[in-house]
Amino acid sequence: MASEPAATNDTEITASETLASIVDAYHRMDMELSRYLLFIVLPSALFFLGTVAVAVFVELPLSVRLPVPLLGGLVLVAAVAYPKLLVSQERVEMENQYHLMMTHMTVLSTTNIDRMEVFRKLAEEEEYGALATEVGRVVELVDTWNQSLDDACRRRARQIPSDPLADFFERLAYTVNAGQELSEFLLSEQQVMIQNYVTMYESTLDNLEVMKDLYMSMVLSMTFALVFAIVLPILTGTNPTMTVGAVIVLYAFIQIGFFLVIRTMSPYDPIWYYPDEIRPDGEWSMIASLAAGGLLSVVLIALVAGDLFRIGPGITDLLPVASLPRPIYMAIPVTPLAIPGVVFRIQEERIKARDDEFPSFIRALGASETAKQSTTTAVLKTLRKKDFGPLTGDVDDLFKRLNMRLEPDRAWEYFTANTRSYLIQKFSEMYLVGRQMGGEPKQLGELISENMNHVNQLRQQRQQATVTMIGLLYGITAASSFAFFIGFKIVDILAGMSLDLSTSSQFSAAQLIHTEVYDLPVIQFLLLGVVMINAVLSALIIRTVDGGHKANALLHFVMLTWIGCLVAVLTMSVVGGLLDV
Repeated sequence: MASEPAATNDTEITASETLASIVDAYHRMDMELSRYLLFIVLPSALFFLGTVAVAVFVELPLSVRLPVPLLGGLVLVAAVAYPKLLVSQERVEMENQYHLMMTHMTVLSTTNIDRMEVFRKLAEEEEYGALATEVGRVVELVDTWNQSLDDACRRRARQIPSDPLADFFERLAYTVNAGQELSEFLLSEQQVMIQNYVTMYESTLDNLEVMKDLYMSMVLSMTFALVFAIVLPILTGTNPTMTVGAVIVLYAFIQIGFFLVIRTMSPYDPIWYYPDEIRPDGEWSMIASLAAGGLLSVVLIALVAGDLFRIGPGITDLLPVASLPRPIYMAIPVTPLAIPGVVFRIQEERIKARDDEFPSFIRALGASETAKQSTTTAVLKTLRKKDFGPLTGDVDDLFKRLNMRLEPDRAWEYFTANTRSYLIQKFSEMYLVGRQMGGEPKQLGELISENMNHVNQLRQQRQQATVTMIGLLYGITAASSFAFFIGFKIVDILAGMSLDLSTSSQFSAAQLIHTEVYDLPVIQFLLLGVVMINAVLSALIIRTVDGGHKANALLHFVMLTWIGCLVAVLTMSVVGGLLDV
């Protein structure tokens, strides 16, 4: 009995902490609390009450009434929880960039610049987003309000939503106050920083595993609901188009919701680097693949329209068949989109291979520069003969540009642009800046190499999670399409059988089987729409979990569409052969 009050107290504490965090999130917003409640929360509450009134007073099927207030409730919950989500998004953004900023800060601290200059340079890095903003606030407290660096860090630590960053600012304030050098502190913090980043990254991947299981449960539940919405109206006489349409809308909302949650939870670890001024090698081939894929898709759409609507030459005029199953007509026009998907995927695999080789290159470059006490150009003359895999050609090009007396900044810009790697660009910039400001090459190379090796190891774990997600989504696509079109084909067969029953029975078969309420072509069109929606959102989920280029989603979209359509054709053919007697 004594454990029950303890459990109650724990629940009350958790509820109070959650409420306090929500209230704190409201106070962190840029908009005033009263304005947010008046212009956002109040209209959302009125919209929710309106949807409840529609569900209660308007004569609609039960399958339509239920989703309407759910939509209103979703809008209200989103309005109330948005400030909390905003703070969580800011926290995730900080933690995603935490390791890069810490490495950058450590590199700058080992040079010959003042410690406040380190903070000023980091505050100017817009790429760090919320982290740069926080560092800028520390600079503002020191420069504008004449506070000491330790007081400014301690003051901001109480306002930062990220616990690891708040702890770092607290430790930094204590260290600065004790008189320790900034470089010594940051070098000693490297292992702590790396461990914090690894923990955050792995916990995010674990959360994605939980979301994967929850996604599978919800999608399979909605699949069964859609099958029931197809089959049950034949017994109840309700309008199947309305019920199927309502369930499809709810199905789409659930998938969109999961996609947004997964996008929010996925670690920010971009692979591609997009230079502003330089056209990297292979740029035109990727642009040409996008143009070719889009143009061919438009042509195939016109040919499919010619077949379906008899408005011109059709796709069957090019094939030795008189007609094609309707699902195949939907899959054919999207097929050329696989062309840019394959091209971008090949480029991305090359980028990942360069990322694997870069730690060895930068460590060798730093160690050689320190040992020989010579310039980067002289060291690269030897290093370019070594095998760095896919990075070898880029290293050779870097040496040639430096040897032609091209400005080092410009030569490294071409190097990072042609590798197209986000991490190589960031770490190369750090190394170059550190060298120009007097940093020790060997120390810089080892520091950057160690950090990038940890990121590459985490990417391997992310790749394993992506492979699991791909298998899950492909399997769900096949299973869902199988279930959808089994229900559709059964209804189609029963509709044909009812004509024979009505002539041989003493009462009309329509009293038992309500086939007259079905518009089968419309139902089939709606189910194919579900297949397309599932293909789009599943491809986006895979791309989000993978973290690669957006064009990678095109290849998965084409494959998922074909899987759904082929399973639909095979299901209707097999079920028709078994039941159509």
